[in-house]
Amino acid sequence: MQKIKIVSALVVVLTLSLAGAVPAEGSPQSAITIDGDSLTLEQMFTLLDDDDVAVRLAPSAAARMQRSRRGALAALAGGQRVYGWNQALGPLKDKPLDDGEQRAFQQHILRSHAAGTGTALEPGVARLALVLRANSMARAAMGVRPAVAQRLLALVNAGVTPKMPSIGSLGTGDLQPMAAAGLVASGESAPAVVAGRELPAGEALRKAGLPAAFRFEAGEALALISGSSVLTARYVDALRRVRDLSEEFDGAFALFLEATRAEAGSLDARTHAERRIPAQSEAAARLRSLVKGSGWMTDAGRAAFGEDHPRVQDAVSVRAAPHILGGLRQTLGEARTIVEREANASTSNPLVLPRDGGGYEFVMGGNWDAAQIGHAVDTLNAESTDLAILSHELSGRLLSEKWSYGLPANLAGGKVGLNSGLVQISTVATALIPEMQAAAFPAGVLSRPVKFGQEDHNTMAMASVRNLHANLDRLETVLAVQWLMGAQGIDLAAPKMGSLPLGEGTKALHAAVRARIAPLVEDRHQTPDLEAMVTLLRGPELLTVQRRVTPALTMRAAA
Repeated sequence: MQKIKIVSALVVVLTLSLAGAVPAEGSPQSAITIDGDSLTLEQMFTLLDDDDVAVRLAPSAAARMQRSRRGALAALAGGQRVYGWNQALGPLKDKPLDDGEQRAFQQHILRSHAAGTGTALEPGVARLALVLRANSMARAAMGVRPAVAQRLLALVNAGVTPKMPSIGSLGTGDLQPMAAAGLVASGESAPAVVAGRELPAGEALRKAGLPAAFRFEAGEALALISGSSVLTARYVDALRRVRDLSEEFDGAFALFLEATRAEAGSLDARTHAERRIPAQSEAAARLRSLVKGSGWMTDAGRAAFGEDHPRVQDAVSVRAAPHILGGLRQTLGEARTIVEREANASTSNPLVLPRDGGGYEFVMGGNWDAAQIGHAVDTLNAESTDLAILSHELSGRLLSEKWSYGLPANLAGGKVGLNSGLVQISTVATALIPEMQAAAFPAGVLSRPVKFGQEDHNTMAMASVRNLHANLDRLETVLAVQWLMGAQGIDLAAPKMGSLPLGEGTKALHAAVRARIAPLVEDRHQTPDLEAMVTLLRGPELLTVQRRVTPALTMRAAA
């Protein structure tokens, strides 16, 4: 038994060495170890951000992969005909491949499928996609050698990023982008980026100190491209963006509440508890913490601005905001379950599975399909678009003397009329809203059959995630408009507030904006202000200030 363990360990070390992934002596211990079963959302966020992250394959996973590989080869030797191994692909699935063709077929798969186009994936997303694919392989149900997963991790650890196109995949596998990554891994002259330079793969690999060539064996190229790793990586990136943008909406909304001296009753914990949506109660609590201590959102604050009768209640956009936020954040919590399950699953076809009575067999199925994650992306897009619509409606209220309860029309800083104020800033958001609404249509209901009807249902999930990211770019600008208008509203209301204080959070957030962007007094060129606000939202500064008052938003499932 001890001899078997020693031999297995030697096999694993030899496999890692052939992949070019054995760390140099004295190198730091890997930050993340993958085993196919335990990759977390937080680790995925780290992989998106950290250019120096180190990832290793757990020895136990490598040993399982070796056993699975031996089982797969034995099943082939026993005469089983297998898609992508000794049979061709797609509508050519009935074309057999002899033993001599199977290895050459792997490179043909990568070349023929590397047909994508469009903007390349961001480096962090490409890095995460490689790790996700290696982690899925580590489950040992794809029949590939550990050397394949290690080759992908070697690229990550050496800072070699394949140039992976964003257009081509139907969400029915990551065929086009992962085939491009496979060409880089094999050393063919596909483009890759290393140390900030785009180079042919062989040159990039040599520059990074990796073997310039790697050979995929029977069945391994299909396992590389048949899955949802790129889609999942882009979804994870979107989740983090939505998390941060929704927090930044909190800050913008808090400024709005102060500028309009809103009724605080809409944030009352008791009414939100009665709705029995935990994320909604949390949203209200976060907003309460930002305006805590406000003297503006009181009868005294409203009276100081000339209101001489009860407001009764604010508009729907004000009162329902915690519920809208709660729905979005519940979706974020549910996304953790979807993503962590997807990342630690065997998302490929075919699979190599243990057979009752011993040995392994190939099972053809549909585990590469990304319908669930595609529909989740569509849902997130719809809710993000609704948040933009809410933001725009709130901004619009600040422009009107009636709807803002007395702020100067257009939020003009000097003489109204001579100065047009922020009305055209507001229309920038107006221009983006219909674009967001059009791009929020769920691509997941637009399946098209391809390949002679062999692939007659496709999730179109890659279109869904492209639309989502495009809408998040637009949402940044819509929120920037709201921030500028909320800060201006506070500046215009302040002279009438006397000694009444802003809330703890809103005071700090207003100061953070004004440290970078001056109040609008006389009309001036507006584009630089809007661009500066977008830049501020993209950086950590506002979230850092906000999180001193209310903790960072966590993505967790509803209680």
